[in-house]
Amino acid sequence: MAARRMQSKMAIHSKLHLLRTLTNSKSVKKNSIILDALIYIIKLRLQLEAIEREYQQLLNHVQEVKAFEEMKLSVVQARVTSRYFFGMEAIVEVENEVNLDVQVLTRSLQMAIQKQSVEIDK
Repeated sequence: MAARRMQSKMAIHSKLHLLRTLTNSKSVKKNSIILDALIYIIKLRLQLEAIEREYQQLLNHVQEVKAFEEMKLSVVQARVTSRYFFGMEAIVEVENEVNLDVQVLTRSLQMAIQKQSVEIDK
């Protein structure tokens, strides 16, 4: 019975040491190590959510590029900013000498952006 208790105590000590190492905790108390691990997990979850948001934003910008393709335009270069506001710069080439009005291009892009924001809200 004493051997089991000692074995259990060693297993807990080993797990706490592993937690302390993984979370870079400087604490030696059991409760502090567990609290540091909990804070570490919360920080990781927040980082994951930020990465998921950024990934979703990148996927959403594909809609704008598709709008160019639907208008028979080739995207030569594009730059998108969406951290604090949405901004997009694109250099496109017209395929097959198509006559294109700037207002039509602007309306098409606005519709693509609105479509994307509706999909996000769902």
